Amino acid sequence: MRTLEAEAVHIFREVAATFERPVLLFSGGKDSAVMLHVAVRAFWPAPLPFPVLHVDTGHNFDEVMAFRDTTVRRLDARLLVSNVQDDIDAGRVTEEQGPRASRNRLQTTALMRTLDEYSFDAVFGGARRDEEKARAKERVFSFRDEFGQWDPRNQRPELWSLYNGRHRKGQHIRVFPLSNWTELDIWQYINDQDVDLPSLYYAHRRTVFQRDGMLLALTPHVMLLDDEEPYEATVRFRTVGDATCTGCIESSAATPEAVMAEVAATRVTERGATRADDRISEAGMEDRKKEGYF
Repeated sequence: MRTLEAEAVHIFREVAATFERPVLLFSGGKDSAVMLHVAVRAFWPAPLPFPVLHVDTGHNFDEVMAFRDTTVRRLDARLLVSNVQDDIDAGRVTEEQGPRASRNRLQTTALMRTLDEYSFDAVFGGARRDEEKARAKERVFSFRDEFGQWDPRNQRPELWSLYNGRHRKGQHIRVFPLSNWTELDIWQYINDQDVDLPSLYYAHRRTVFQRDGMLLALTPHVMLLDDEEPYEATVRFRTVGDATCTGCIESSAATPEAVMAEVAATRVTERGATRADDRISEAGMEDRKKEGYF
């Protein structure tokens, strides 16, 4: 864990030293919480030298929103919020309709709009290479063109931890300090460093329903189908995203140690098991990343 943390600290400091306007994406999930924790340690006792950006779909879990606001206040960080609803109202995107509708894909437009508005040239993301196939193709410094697009065939070599952040005006670099971490590493670090997380990452009672082999939480943003019957269960979330497409699992793991034991025994990634938007197609995530997605 010391080696992984040291690598992430080096990446944060490298970006702060070589880029003019970096920003850290913060969803309130476990990976972004760990990433933010490492960033604070990288520059302590100085304040965080870049703002925190949340792309808000408007369909978030209440626990995540409360955690986001509490965390940025505690760290005295500058929070920027890019609202998907603003793009819907302005006609830049069209919201899906029906019980399976999700705003998750609409985040790309909101993200790109905000990056352009503030001229951010480096964007920290909490992606890990063990999440799914498309993210496994990423470099630590991932080049994006003027349209925010990603070309997996046009990535720069990173031998000896030497990173190439050269870019022209309008282009930017996505930076992934946790690239070499696994889900189990994340939880080990959470346990070792006592990193705060939203309560829904641990076992709790919640009203849920079954859909397409997933267990979804019943929230005001979800529309039930005729054959779907909600019921109460003890669950936890492995990943956090838009409430309309983020599933949970039945679990009694209420501590980081219990979660670590559970994660060590699983053979399915958290996104593959609990994110409906990743099941669009085999290359669904890669297609969205080429469009500018996280």
